Amino acid sequence: MPGSSPNPEAGRRLREARERLGLSIRKVERLSRALADRKQNPEYYISHAWLSEIERGELPPGIYKIYTLVTLYHLRLDEVLGFFGVNLADISREQMGLALPQTHLIGTSEVQTTPGRELMPETRLEKTDLLSRMFSGYRGLATDLFPESDPTSAVYGYIGTRDLTLFPLIRPGSFVEIDPAQRKIERGRWSSAFERPIYFVELRDGYVCSWCQEGETSLLLIPHPQSPSQVREVRYPAEAEVIGRVTAVNMRIAQTRERSQAILRT
Repeated sequence: MPGSSPNPEAGRRLREARERLGLSIRKVERLSRALADRKQNPEYYISHAWLSEIERGELPPGIYKIYTLVTLYHLRLDEVLGFFGVNLADISREQMGLALPQTHLIGTSEVQTTPGRELMPETRLEKTDLLSRMFSGYRGLATDLFPESDPTSAVYGYIGTRDLTLFPLIRPGSFVEIDPAQRKIERGRWSSAFERPIYFVELRDGYVCSWCQEGETSLLLIPHPQSPSQVREVRYPAEAEVIGRVTAVNMRIAQTRERSQAILRT
């Protein structure tokens, strides 16, 4: 939808946000004037006539006035932009789709937190788990971590900080993308560890991300040769369910010296 198109739905939602706070149009005008004075920029000011047009959906606010509305109404920036059909989560996906000729950085070095993606109360970061069990709003987080994947068909997992099963191939604290359509354990010989399929498996006492070998009534959970973890054998399928094959990993490739030593002491 073009930015200049009428948007009565966005106007209605902004009006409801104002009314929930008990703010009159004149009060918003006064508060915005004070904000514009502090910023020393008149673009932050919203007159009562301008706000009336915005709430009727006749006039889309510019970037400075959106800042004012977000501030005065105690809303999130992504929420207000969403009123007008702009989804911030699409940006990283669109950027990844651009075939730029030069190597370049993506994003910034600033740490950002997104409201609505809080950890669930019972989450234990030392244990491997599914993102859907760990975070509220996990699909938005998954889109940021794996912008080229389809969050409606993929499953996403987290490797616990004490899970050394595939260390150093997959490090503790990593995030993984899982294809639930690939649940059958592949047999064969692989020329390297990078080619061998990795599976995300649900057990009675939690989850594990590992190489697997299927027997007649059992499943071997095979760690990386350099990992201190041991091979585990569980009854299959009575005590284990294969969630799917790991198809992508988002992880750090280096730890601080202190963190590496702590992992190896675990």
